[in-house]
Amino acid sequence: MARFDLDTFYEAEMAEHRAVAEASHARLREDFHALVDAALATVNEGGKLLFFGNGGSAADSQHLATELTVRYSRNRAPIPALALTTDTSALSAIGNDLGFDRLFARQIEALGRPGDLAIAISTSGRSRNIVAALEQARAMDLRTAALSGGDGGDLHGLATPLILVPSRTTARIQEMHITLGQMLCGAMEQALGLVE
Repeated sequence: MARFDLDTFYEAEMAEHRAVAEASHARLREDFHALVDAALATVNEGGKLLFFGNGGSAADSQHLATELTVRYSRNRAPIPALALTTDTSALSAIGNDLGFDRLFARQIEALGRPGDLAIAISTSGRSRNIVAALEQARAMDLRTAALSGGDGGDLHGLATPLILVPSRTTARIQEMHITLGQMLCGAMEQALGLVE
């Protein structure tokens, strides 16, 4: 068995992270602007942001919704946002009664209103429950956006903007998702005049 070289691993991971961060910086400016514009339009029109995703993307959804409803950098008025990943009673009932594919679509059906912004987070863009949720959101005249990676899977035509991190490595895509998500929170605070 080959000996594990921790220093080599460390250098390789950091190098890949830097390469994906630099490629994201070069390619995603316009899509990030579109995401911020959609979020600001939603809030300025009295709507809310609905975040959802599976696994690590579920955690990112909760993280970002909390940054907006509580605070990002300073105490300020709340920004209306929900994570559709937190209600264990709803999640287990929907999964049991309607099927896992309806996990987020059913909550959008119940909680979404025209003009709200549904933000999907999916590293592959191939999760059926993510696709179904975006389809439901579009059918109800919600705005839609998505953070994904690689080729975006099945999300094309379902979300505008569709922000595709230029990587196929799940960890690197997730790192850029939380970076872009935190940037969204900071941009909203600044643009809404909530930070002095």
